[in-house]
Amino acid sequence: MEKRKDFISAREVAERAGVSRSAVSRTFTDGASVSPAMRRRVLEAAEALGYHVNHLARSLMRDESGIVCLIVSDLSTPYRSSLIRALTQRLQVAGKVAMLINTDRSDKSVDLALRQAIRYRADASIILSGMPDKSITDLCLRNGQRIVLINRDDEQEGPLHINLDDAKAAEHMVVAFLRAGCRRLAFANSQAGTPSLMARERGFVAAATARGLTVSVERFGPTSYASGAVLAQRLLTRSERPDAVFCATDLLACGFMDAARHQFAMSIPDDLCVAGFDDIEQASWSSYALTTFKQPIERIAQETVFWLAGDKPDAKPQSILCRLHADLVWRNSIRGG
Repeated sequence: MEKRKDFISAREVAERAGVSRSAVSRTFTDGASVSPAMRRRVLEAAEALGYHVNHLARSLMRDESGIVCLIVSDLSTPYRSSLIRALTQRLQVAGKVAMLINTDRSDKSVDLALRQAIRYRADASIILSGMPDKSITDLCLRNGQRIVLINRDDEQEGPLHINLDDAKAAEHMVVAFLRAGCRRLAFANSQAGTPSLMARERGFVAAATARGLTVSVERFGPTSYASGAVLAQRLLTRSERPDAVFCATDLLACGFMDAARHQFAMSIPDDLCVAGFDDIEQASWSSYALTTFKQPIERIAQETVFWLAGDKPDAKPQSILCRLHADLVWRNSIRGG
């Protein structure tokens, strides 16, 4: 059996078109000088042979692969999948190749992922996980990678840091609950312990304390719908039941609201006001109508790709912080919204 040929080379295109190898290269290089007649001959030959430019080989010759790794955990959550979609779309428009690496939340898992990115000679890594340890990202920086850290609170020279003003958002939520007549406040969180989740918790407690109120804080499990239901069972069986609960994410809030209604026969917002964070699609469903903060997903993707597409500095780059604002989206889960 004749062995199948895996690829068509630029040399074969040049021979069929009756031009030089460099003419083929110029034809497929943006902005290169080539006459219309020669371009037509090369393109016709390439079409006939089924030729495609090997962009990876070209980029490696320039010491750039064009690969950007997305180091991700919690792929199944609605917010994370929406952010990945926005990032990959913008990376593709910018001519980059997105390589998705799925990890758990352990430093060991993300360490292996980043080392894999280095082996593939990725130009950059975007880290959407609450991990890794600072020493691991230092390894990538020493290997010439550009790093984007999304929703982390560590101070590190070199990466682009994109954070939300979570504490400010939490303060706005305390004010919203007070205006609704609520005084027994609670915060429902997972045990993931990521910087963004903990910033919301600390900001909410601090804002309530400044107004003379105490907050019942409960944490449980992963950041999931099921954890939200467990958190409702824990908070709503207390002797002093809260009349307002700020959930660290919308997914937790959805589980919390369903448990409050079906297990405790509570009416939302008449008996209990609930708020979340992220503005996932489910938050707008009529069964939830959840008041929440909208993650600026498109802005996060825009700032990330704009920075990665810029010229790489010759000297060691300084840390850049991009702090974004999350808008409050009013729906019917808080009285008077």
